[in-house]
Amino acid sequence: MDQFAKEQLAAILRDAAQGTFPPADGGVTVLPQPSARDAGVWGFTAHAVVFADVGPDWVTSQLPAGELSAPLGPPFLQALSTATNRHPGSIDMLCFAEPLAGPPDIDLTPEPDTTHPRIERALGYRDDVRAWRTADGSGVILLGRGVAGRRETAIEIDESRRSRGLGRALARAARHLAEPGEPLWAQVAPANAASVRAFLAAGFSPAGAEILLARRSPARAE
Repeated sequence: MDQFAKEQLAAILRDAAQGTFPPADGGVTVLPQPSARDAGVWGFTAHAVVFADVGPDWVTSQLPAGELSAPLGPPFLQALSTATNRHPGSIDMLCFAEPLAGPPDIDLTPEPDTTHPRIERALGYRDDVRAWRTADGSGVILLGRGVAGRRETAIEIDESRRSRGLGRALARAARHLAEPGEPLWAQVAPANAASVRAFLAAGFSPAGAEILLARRSPARAE
């Protein structure tokens, strides 16, 4: 683990949650990976942060001058994935909210079954994962530690219960389940408009964009 990179990335997130973002100067901040697991790109207003085991000179050589969107564009992400032997995930909206006091407004039960597909996926991206489910099992809330140790959440809803307000209720409940003292982060696919609306309605604020590069399995390695 690169402790310096972890601290720098944590500071960027902490500042963003307080309304102070990297300078909108068209620049790119390049940091090593904070851990063997985590590599990716953050996009803020006219500034990007690349955290991967590549050098600043290499990053600069891959980015056309003056193209603010280039760090999150397909050519750069493909080059970065090749250089790190990883494959890119989706570009998500990165958002945050402060924890809320008191219990959630809906009944939830701790979920010990780590074989739930969403929980299994979360274990590949987060540490210290905890999960809760609704009484009827139609909704799941996850909390864990992601990039640079940030506390983050994700929710899952059965298809039969969508478009009924459950997503908003779960996103808000996650804020009650998170202990006070630090922001709660979430990554939401912009194309999933229902999920975006649910998190915004639950009080989450957009901070930027994020794409994580997953490690290739031995079977997929070239």
